[in-house]
Amino acid sequence: MTRTTGILSDSAIDTLFGEGRLMSEIMLDHDQIQPASLDLRLGAKALRVRASFMPGRAHTVADKLERLTLHEIDLENGAVLETGCVYIVPLMESLDLPAAMSASANPKSSTGRLDIFTRVMVDYAQEFDKIPAGYKGPLYLEISPRTFPVIVRRGSRLSQIRFRVGQALLGERELLDLHAAETLVASEAPNVSGGGIALSIDLKGTGADGLIGYRGKHHTGVIDVDKKAAHDVLDFWEPLYSRGADELILDPDEFYILVSNEAVHVPPLYAAEMTPYDPLVGEFRVHYAGFFDPGFGHAAAGGSGSRAVLEVRSHEVPFILEHGQVIGRLVYEHMQERPEGLYGSGLGSNYQAQGLKLSKHFRLG
Repeated sequence: MTRTTGILSDSAIDTLFGEGRLMSEIMLDHDQIQPASLDLRLGAKALRVRASFMPGRAHTVADKLERLTLHEIDLENGAVLETGCVYIVPLMESLDLPAAMSASANPKSSTGRLDIFTRVMVDYAQEFDKIPAGYKGPLYLEISPRTFPVIVRRGSRLSQIRFRVGQALLGERELLDLHAAETLVASEAPNVSGGGIALSIDLKGTGADGLIGYRGKHHTGVIDVDKKAAHDVLDFWEPLYSRGADELILDPDEFYILVSNEAVHVPPLYAAEMTPYDPLVGEFRVHYAGFFDPGFGHAAAGGSGSRAVLEVRSHEVPFILEHGQVIGRLVYEHMQERPEGLYGSGLGSNYQAQGLKLSKHFRLG
């Protein structure tokens, strides 16, 4: 059954290419289309700019780049993007969306876990990561590595885009009914409010040593975003262990990898997105929102018990996180149709059936 509204599936995204609604400079990578999203690829150059900016309703991105570009970097053979700098990269993909279709973007999971701040921009935009219905034109990615310098190249995939028609969000009553039928989070009494279902933090730790997370080190080597298991964990991360208090003091502007207390489940006919928790409850936030594809944590796709990895920052002041504290919310949306592939089912998904896990770039030992 196909709904008239909802998130586009993998087959529908493929159809967009066939109809010329999605275009690319070169052929798609074989694994570029995900169950409910499309990975976006960097183009051939990065433009170092003075500061982040918004095009605004009267300007194209190119208009602003003419004034703000400091220098151009060739990405064809790879280049280092330094921490604390802002880069704009034209993407290989461009859009000619139907009038009723909009889109939104988010960093890929691995991008967020490396603390690479990315946002998609389009011409005449007044918001980052939001592509209005009927948009026709190029896509640009703002990139600002926060903790580690990184090597990227033409074709690197740091962000992803999700397409939707109409209103797809589930309301609170629908969420509660779906949880009762499908168990969206491993909680007997789910916290559903603000249009989402709450996730809390696990600070009891796992394994014999009580590992609760990692804190990013400063002044490290360079990480190649396209190489798996190429870097030693301890060269880039400080492991954090439980000392029995079930709490963690977040230092201002440090970057942490933590994990949710609850396992997460996204049934095949739905897609989910992590949203930061209300900052009014504390001086911290989940630093990167993220897409959860249909099939994440789904037992039939090998993901029973998949927990959400959280990238967390404290802001102006130190803040104490306690075990079980709500730290983010998952919002769910209807798919237009069931995807042909589910997350984890033979798609080379890196984080199915995960617990606390760093990005794919690191190896233990």
